[in-house]
Amino acid sequence: MVTVIIPSLNEEKTIAQVIALVKRDLLTTEVIVVDDKSTDSTVKLARLAGAKVITSTKLGKGTSMKDGAMIAQNKVIVFLDADIITYPENVVALLAAPIISGEADFVKSYFTRQAGRVTELVAKPLLNILYPGFPEFRQPLSGMIAGKKMLFEAIEFEEGYGVDIGLLIDMHKLGAIIKEVDIGNILNDMQPLEELGKMSKEVARTILKKSKGEALQSLETYEYIQVIREQMDYAIHEELMSLKKIAVFDMDNTLFRGSFIRTAAEDFGFSAELSRIVDVNAGNPFIRTKKIARLLKGRTIGDLLEVAESMEVTCNLEKLIGTLKEQGYITGIISDSYDCITNHLKNKYGFDFTIANELEFSKSIVTGEVKIPSVFLSGDDCLCSHDYCKLNALIAVCKRYQVELSNTIVIGDGENDICCIKKAGIGISFCSTYEFIDSAADYVIKNPDFELLIPIII
Repeated sequence: MVTVIIPSLNEEKTIAQVIALVKRDLLTTEVIVVDDKSTDSTVKLARLAGAKVITSTKLGKGTSMKDGAMIAQNKVIVFLDADIITYPENVVALLAAPIISGEADFVKSYFTRQAGRVTELVAKPLLNILYPGFPEFRQPLSGMIAGKKMLFEAIEFEEGYGVDIGLLIDMHKLGAIIKEVDIGNILNDMQPLEELGKMSKEVARTILKKSKGEALQSLETYEYIQVIREQMDYAIHEELMSLKKIAVFDMDNTLFRGSFIRTAAEDFGFSAELSRIVDVNAGNPFIRTKKIARLLKGRTIGDLLEVAESMEVTCNLEKLIGTLKEQGYITGIISDSYDCITNHLKNKYGFDFTIANELEFSKSIVTGEVKIPSVFLSGDDCLCSHDYCKLNALIAVCKRYQVELSNTIVIGDGENDICCIKKAGIGISFCSTYEFIDSAADYVIKNPDFELLIPIII
């Protein structure tokens, strides 16, 4: 009778519980999980829980929702978020019943929680200005909805944070009967402050896009809109400035436009041996790190710093570090390269801290030994399954500076950055060649220019 569609990206901790909940409702005859190319066990667990799983044709929640609607077998569709486990037992019935009974064509949920800042400061004021007479909804940005399949097939699904308000506006334009229903007390994570700026812009952009031809627009109208945007930006800026925040960079292929050890291998003539070590010990970071360090035996600190100085640094690094400091960020480098190089960058560009493998010297000459800092190793606070992970170091840094993990930004490109990118408040895939890292990140930057990150942090 009802198809429940659950868009999902890396939700292995909650997806099975959500599926089990909706399957217990007698109205549910089909559950579709639309996976956005997850890199964890989401797909496996969703299948085991009894859902039909498809892969989204394009990254983004809007496309996932549209893909699910297109293959749904029932005439009534419910959309639920994959990361919420506090839904009421009858959430499917609450959303779908008004449609089945003929009371509504589209149902929007509202629930008990702190009023959303983007809702109150952006969405509602813009709707009042651009849509005179638009019905008043308690939570126009809520993503738990239901509707008739034929209506979902007829409308556009926006990408990003504009998808939910876009659906509501389109349903109103179609003349659909819209009803709001209370689904109780829902606990979901508030968006990090850094993300609210992006959210407010995408919501505002969608409302403006959908409003064309709907109301008399003038310079005065756009002046009001600009005031609303400025109020939102000011509110976010004030709260951000009061927070302690950390921005962490990877070194190889992020700060540098290449790998330090591979550049050193070319300069010192051990590229073939390096490749062999990496290939043979791909699954063991400890042995790999130890063996690579031996290749540097006999080199002086001067030799290594000369290599570092020869390498290209990503443009506008100094500008970005200056902006981060103006915004109150503690800045640092976490790398699986060597501390003598990360410390050189720290001293040169003004980072606050670095964590990297500690290359051993005797009289300024590399001994061939290396110490792997214990902060890389799993412990009681570990949030991933790896024995050795940069995320453990990030957690240690957060403890040292008394900063919440949700108040961190991580910028990286490699496989060893993925846990940090997934768990940070904002994860940025920077010039990565790995699609699964792009899919896990909040932002994807493909051009090697740090100036492109500045709009994200201010």
